[in-house]
Amino acid sequence: MASDKENGLMDIRIPAGWTLAGLVGGLLFGMALHGTPGFAVIEMIAAPIGSIWLDALQMTIIPLVASLLVLGISQMAQAASAGRVARHTISWIFALLVLGAISTCIFMPLLLEAFPIPEGAAGFLMTGDSATTSEVPGVGSFVTSLVAPNIIAAAAQTSMLPLTIFFALLALAIVRLPTGQRDTLLALFRALGNAMLVIIGWVLAVAPVGVFALAIGVAATGGGGAFATLGHYILTVTAMGTLVMLAGYVVAIVGGRIGPLAFTRAMLPAQAVALSTQSSLASLPAMLVSARRMGIRESTADFVLPLAVAIFRATSPAMNLAVAIYVAHLAGATLDPATLATGVLVALIISVGSVSLPGSISFVISVGPIALAMGVPVEPLALLVAVEMLPDIMRTIGNVTMDVAVTTAVDHDDDLREEPLQP
Repeated sequence: MASDKENGLMDIRIPAGWTLAGLVGGLLFGMALHGTPGFAVIEMIAAPIGSIWLDALQMTIIPLVASLLVLGISQMAQAASAGRVARHTISWIFALLVLGAISTCIFMPLLLEAFPIPEGAAGFLMTGDSATTSEVPGVGSFVTSLVAPNIIAAAAQTSMLPLTIFFALLALAIVRLPTGQRDTLLALFRALGNAMLVIIGWVLAVAPVGVFALAIGVAATGGGGAFATLGHYILTVTAMGTLVMLAGYVVAIVGGRIGPLAFTRAMLPAQAVALSTQSSLASLPAMLVSARRMGIRESTADFVLPLAVAIFRATSPAMNLAVAIYVAHLAGATLDPATLATGVLVALIISVGSVSLPGSISFVISVGPIALAMGVPVEPLALLVAVEMLPDIMRTIGNVTMDVAVTTAVDHDDDLREEPLQP
């Protein structure tokens, strides 16, 4: 899968097709042999293999999230200092990320209520020994939990909300340090991130084996319902990305004063590149062409679009929250306002740190912290990552559409037209 590589982290190649084959093969193998005399022995061998792979996948989450957040937020803070156009662009980005996250909190539960998860889906919760939900604090406890008095203890307890807030504040503090100290700390976190990516690259390189082992147990519990659940999951999560993409049209029409037909025609080539490459960075040349076709100033497009590709993934909070909400429904967890608010906060912060990663790694690193913060089991993510290559298509198309839409809105602001743009 192509990667949106922008902040210097190492490029990781993930065998997405083989991982999907491992999932399908494990489900078919488990369904075919379930009930036979030798199946108990097969399951006894497969269960620890899947469990070890799942634990290896989870062990990199906190250090990788820490490094990516520091790098991503520091990059955004430095971009904001580039002038009013940059700050205006970041304001649009922040507002749209919040809107996408809140929209998912509203529409995803309604969609799952209208189209319930198929029977047999409970098998996805049998992929680990700890597939249980945890208690989420009330409103008062939620507010006090935003700050951890002991960050080491918070990491040991995987308390993701105070951890993400701490590393976000750390990133902002690092930006304010003298140049030498700032560069030293950013180099440290960049090296830590690269090291964690090497480890998670090793783990995901054997994903076909781990997913195959986990899928055998799922097939024994869910049978053919597992395939129906996967299809249902892909469609519902992709629907939240589609809402973000459609919001891009609204932004361009209302904020950028671009006619709907003109925007649609101009966007088709860039969306086609996004569909074929699944990379916003690879789609950047086509996005620049789309901007010119709509009459956007070349100086605006040349400044805003690369900035958006570097720090903006419009679909991330919406689709990542959709995954967490889906798993919560699988587990029968209650999603009260405090739970959803926790998920929104973590999703917004985490989205800044995952813009440079391939879809499979971004899925684990982005959704894992959200699920942990919401008290949702993370074990199903080990199987859902195998089909991420399909929703990732909509992620990229939505991101590309929204990047160009934001560019039209920034270009339409008359107050910014006379300001020189910094490269």
